[in-house]
Amino acid sequence: METRIALIGVIIENREAVERLNGILHEYGSYIIGRMGIPYRERKVNIISVAVDAPQDVVSALSGKIGRLPGVSVKTVYSNVKGSI
Repeated sequence: METRIALIGVIIENREAVERLNGILHEYGSYIIGRMGIPYRERKVNIISVAVDAPQDVVSALSGKIGRLPGVSVKTVYSNVKGSI
């Protein structure tokens, strides 16, 4: 199956969504290359970037689940680098 490298950018405005977000990320953990979180205290938001290597439908599902969380914004960028699993 063909995979693509993608970067998922997440901005959390609702701290109550953090636990559910972490649960979703754990569910897709086998596809995650790495993640970085930045608490922006002055604006009371958290910024997370998640690098993944997964089939495009898996990346879309992950991004969609995150985007449905209340107070959470998400955008995904895909690279042209392809692989297979």
